Amino acid sequence: MDKITFLNPEFFWLFLLIPVVIVWFMRKKNHQSATLKMSSLEGFKGTESYLTKLKPMLNVLRVLALCSLIVAMARPRTVDVSNKTKTTKGIDIVMAIDVSGSMLAKDLKPNRMEALKRVAADFVEERPNDRIGLVVYASEAYTKTPVTSDKAVILDAINSIKYDNVLQDGTGIGMGLATAVNRLKDSQAKSKVIILLTDGVNNAGFIEPETASDIAKQYGIKVYTVGIGTNGMAMFPYAIAPNGKFLFQMMKVEIDEQLMKNIARKTDGKYFRATSNSKLAEIYASINKLETTEIEELKFYDYDEKFRPFIWFAGFLLLLEVGLRNTVFKSFI
Repeated sequence: MDKITFLNPEFFWLFLLIPVVIVWFMRKKNHQSATLKMSSLEGFKGTESYLTKLKPMLNVLRVLALCSLIVAMARPRTVDVSNKTKTTKGIDIVMAIDVSGSMLAKDLKPNRMEALKRVAADFVEERPNDRIGLVVYASEAYTKTPVTSDKAVILDAINSIKYDNVLQDGTGIGMGLATAVNRLKDSQAKSKVIILLTDGVNNAGFIEPETASDIAKQYGIKVYTVGIGTNGMAMFPYAIAPNGKFLFQMMKVEIDEQLMKNIARKTDGKYFRATSNSKLAEIYASINKLETTEIEELKFYDYDEKFRPFIWFAGFLLLLEVGLRNTVFKSFI
């Protein structure tokens, strides 16, 4: 239902004059009435006409007409407001995710990969106005989804991430970063961001991470680096049993934090360390706040003026009052 508003609500103050008008009509009626002194009114009882009783209705019609005119002057109207948002500063984001076997380590619950998938999906859903892409890497890297505004496609891609030996095992940080840069280098967005996540050290690939970070800087791409894994020891997969299940053993967590810090610093980004599920969620929430998208909200107002019926009603009442005064009540005035 459309909302009723008044363009000139100050005219409602005129309603304070209505009691004054009513008193004025009553005093005027008393002054206009002729008086005649008689010793007794006994002979006139029951002779008063019903028209005489209805005569005050003429003043009621005037008062109602005045009230209707006051409402009309206040300019009642309905307004239909429609909102339209316009992105004034778009951001293209590529998430480069390590999918090596060590991402199955169980220091995050149920493991690093599943914990990351949940947090990454929440991050995507909180960026409705940005384009997002997905790169996965181990010793090699490939684009799982190019940058797109279709969030359903990105969410499906994140949900399908798993360790399946498609990529040779190992950690090629430079390969993952270079592939992500390649997805953003031709972007026309005003801000280009890579979220690079790993849980190990660079030990594979033919592109050095330093070289990839230099290329990112050249294209004005900011890189947020995230090291995922607890401090100390964690349960890592080391073999696959005959039944197809992974076998785990306690191993030391090793993350090349200095490399990740250097990449972030060189590209004006920031390094984070995720040692738990909650810490990982906090990191993505922090990145979400650091990379804000400017939104311009446009409001469109459609007004429908409603004062005319009140003017017509006031005019009708005045015409009715004048007509009755000069016809039915003429002999009583």
